[in-house]
Amino acid sequence: MKTLSANGLTLGYGDSIIIDELDITIPKGEITVLIGANGCGKSTLLRSMARLLKPKNGDVVLDGEDIAKMATKEVAKKLSILPQSPVSPEGLTVYELVKQGRNPHRKLLKKWSGKDEEAVNHALESTNMLELKDRFVDSLSGGQRQRAWIAMTLAQETDTILLDEPTTYLDMTHQIDVLDLLFDLNEREGRTIVMVLHDLNLACRYAHHIAAIKGKKVFAQGKPEEIITCNLVQDVFQMKCDVTFDPMFGTPMCIPHGKGRCIFANRPNPASANIG
Repeated sequence: MKTLSANGLTLGYGDSIIIDELDITIPKGEITVLIGANGCGKSTLLRSMARLLKPKNGDVVLDGEDIAKMATKEVAKKLSILPQSPVSPEGLTVYELVKQGRNPHRKLLKKWSGKDEEAVNHALESTNMLELKDRFVDSLSGGQRQRAWIAMTLAQETDTILLDEPTTYLDMTHQIDVLDLLFDLNEREGRTIVMVLHDLNLACRYAHHIAAIKGKKVFAQGKPEEIITCNLVQDVFQMKCDVTFDPMFGTPMCIPHGKGRCIFANRPNPASANIG
């Protein structure tokens, strides 16, 4: 089964090494979430997998081919990336933004086709943005703006979508809105989705596969229910916690230790809920 992988990948900026001889394989048709402490290299890894950052060593393989040897348009037909907090040109409508997702499929001087229009409309419908297509992007709310950018990546019609912290700066409602949208895309269309998330509980709820980055390598990876334990959270984030079950989904739920107001007369023993 063809997929996206990195082999012996070393990344950095100047003399600073961020990722060192890292190996990872992204499961095809699933949602993979990259987790780890700030500065551990999650975003750097994502950029390299989209060929936005040249490796110092190693390679990224997409559908059996070294991504560095592929033509830019060929990569863009198979893989799309949504960077953290993207900024659109002033005065651009949602429709105009989403149309840009068709650029990899269009040749110089080729007219806008019915297939292009169909792809844009499908992307707008899938993200519930059709009614807002004539609105200026910079006039939208944070959640609407993020859906517009996701619509642009969908119009690109790639099997694999990479997203760098797609819920950053969004309130709770819009975080769930965006993650539900990505979950539906995976369920309905089988898109392979790779994203960086900071909220460990949301990562556990939405991911089929989690990869924890620490020490410039993949520290642990697997299904959330198999790898998310108190020990892993302590090792990766240097944070004491208890891990129990999400009462709605049955997925791991991390309860961090720390100071705070306790309404119980006697603080209960948190170890009683520990599953890791």
